[in-house]
Amino acid sequence: MRKYAPALVLDVILVVVFAAVGRSSHDEALDLVGLAGTAWPFLGGLTIGWFLTAWLYRDKFDAYAAVPTGLILWASALVGGMLLRALSGQGTATAFIIIATLFLGAVLIGWRVIAQAVIRRRVDAG
Repeated sequence: MRKYAPALVLDVILVVVFAAVGRSSHDEALDLVGLAGTAWPFLGGLTIGWFLTAWLYRDKFDAYAAVPTGLILWASALVGGMLLRALSGQGTATAFIIIATLFLGAVLIGWRVIAQAVIRRRVDAG
């Protein structure tokens, strides 16, 4: 599990950045309590995604793979996050869902695509 820790930490950081950007775009304070209140549903969804991916692909689990890992984490963070927001009385406006879909997809899949390209280039360079 230790070799996957950097990927997990980066995912958590990116979800917290998503929450911080969202709060700042609405002129909300970036205090720890407010940031945690915005981020926790998506971190919960992300956690579910990590467990789900590790369980489904336990024999071939690759935390750095855009497919399937990045896709599953994106869907879990998004859907789980929106469900947890709705259950806790937080907003799930259509515009917010669209922005969350695009942002979380770009970062949770995007960094993995870049990482795979870098790894592939290093392997090819020998």
